[in-house]
Amino acid sequence: MSLVYLRELDQHTKFAIWRIEEDEQTLSNQLQLDALEEQKLISLSNGKRRLHWLATRVLLRTLLNTTAYIDCPSDANGKPYLANFPQKISLTHSFDYAGAIISSVGEVGIDMELIKSKVERIVHKFLKEEELDFITSGENRIAQLYACWSAKEAVYKLQGNSGVSFLHNMTIAPFQYQDEGILKLHLKSEYHDCHFDVHYEKFNAYLLAYVVE
Repeated sequence: MSLVYLRELDQHTKFAIWRIEEDEQTLSNQLQLDALEEQKLISLSNGKRRLHWLATRVLLRTLLNTTAYIDCPSDANGKPYLANFPQKISLTHSFDYAGAIISSVGEVGIDMELIKSKVERIVHKFLKEEELDFITSGENRIAQLYACWSAKEAVYKLQGNSGVSFLHNMTIAPFQYQDEGILKLHLKSEYHDCHFDVHYEKFNAYLLAYVVE
């Protein structure tokens, strides 16, 4: 595994991206898995899914800078958390990459997606008409759509409650796409009515978005 991107946002929060180059055994050897985690790994029948799961855990070890056992279960809504460390976390993976963000001051969310034209087929499932109105028709259209998707995914991970809809509960304010920028997102649901500044950036052929509470 090779670290390809590390950014410290401030003294409390940082994230990193790794390129997965190892096999399962090499990754497993860097971890201390308990019986439940071993069963979880076995339940992931797809080899790529197992690599993603292992890689995010190895990445957490690197960000926490510890050799101690890291207890990282998921809550009832599927949100991963650290049971024996105080930091808040969020994890992501896409094809050959894994990512993680940690913070000691508040909840966080991160998402990484390979930019592919197929996103056009589902735009009406995650963007309202008022949001589609500001999407460019130029060469950056697909990347801008992924910026919107990844921003909503990052906020979804941060808030951690099931039943939140990308389409109905999240609204992105008009923005002009750049390869790195900030967009504003309003989350209104049963549990939240708040605004977020979501950072996004193009990373090679991927779109990365992250948000800090």
